[in-house]
Amino acid sequence: MRPFYSPWRKRLGLVRAYFFRKPVWCAWQVTYRCNFRCSICPYWKIKVNPQDETPPKDFRVGAEKLARWGSLMINLAGGEPLLRRDLCQIISTLARYHIVFTTTNGWLVTRKLACDLYEAGLWGASVSIDYVDPQRHDERCGVKGAFERAVNALRFLSQERTSRHQRVNLMCVLNNDNLEDVEGLIRLADRLDANFMLQPYSDLKTGDKAFLPSGPVSARLLELKKKYPNFISNASFLANFDRALSQGVPGCLAGRAFFNIDNYSRVSMCVEDRRQPVGNLIDNELEELLQALRKRKERNTCQACWYNCRGEVEVLYSLKGALRALPPLVSNP
Repeated sequence: MRPFYSPWRKRLGLVRAYFFRKPVWCAWQVTYRCNFRCSICPYWKIKVNPQDETPPKDFRVGAEKLARWGSLMINLAGGEPLLRRDLCQIISTLARYHIVFTTTNGWLVTRKLACDLYEAGLWGASVSIDYVDPQRHDERCGVKGAFERAVNALRFLSQERTSRHQRVNLMCVLNNDNLEDVEGLIRLADRLDANFMLQPYSDLKTGDKAFLPSGPVSARLLELKKKYPNFISNASFLANFDRALSQGVPGCLAGRAFFNIDNYSRVSMCVEDRRQPVGNLIDNELEELLQALRKRKERNTCQACWYNCRGEVEVLYSLKGALRALPPLVSNP
């Protein structure tokens, strides 16, 4: 296997993928197993046999295939990705060529594991917290102690960074009852030397609209972004929250700018389109997958979500947005 690309070579590889009209963001759901019972997410209800999930050797094949496009930003998620005991091995494989992130509930993060993740090549980590009140967060997660473990995870991940390019984020899902928590969460992140990022709840996963934020929120979020430097969500993304929640944002670039891979290496246009895969990363040729993704994109009229993979990535596909957003995505914090 070829040696690790340097951080700068990965940055240049990302620019290469962008200018050659290849996807730049990949959400890879390494498992749908989860140790939480969150009321706003049904993934923990999915029955999964760990032995059937993508093995480490296939991540190597997939990493080398995707590197033909350039260096992609790959977010390892789930479920709870740290339930995979081989996650450090997976990160090490993907990080040879790509910019690798992970999103976690934080429960399994220890100081040693944080060190191991960075040693494996992790570029950044996001830890999910939705409330400043520990009891409310625990109740939403369905697990007592979830808040404390998440805070510890942020602390360990922040303290054990080995390079300036490694990012740590507190990730919040804006829902029907936590807008007033946002400022407190930004301050919590700052105390832990972490960034703060936000995305709105979508009922695509659950079909339950009760958790949707109500009323205008964009003005308040933009006000907080101006006030706190560690609130790094893109301003254009935040400005469209009201539109996304009231009528939806058209022009989804799923299949062109970003795509999804599930825990069996099946490729789909986005995480919510996983029941309609266009092929398998291991079994199909890369160009075949790209053409299938583009065809799905052309038929896509969905505007039901405003996840980070849309708002933070799609902004790159305008000249103004690219000039403002691409440098922070790939530069040192």
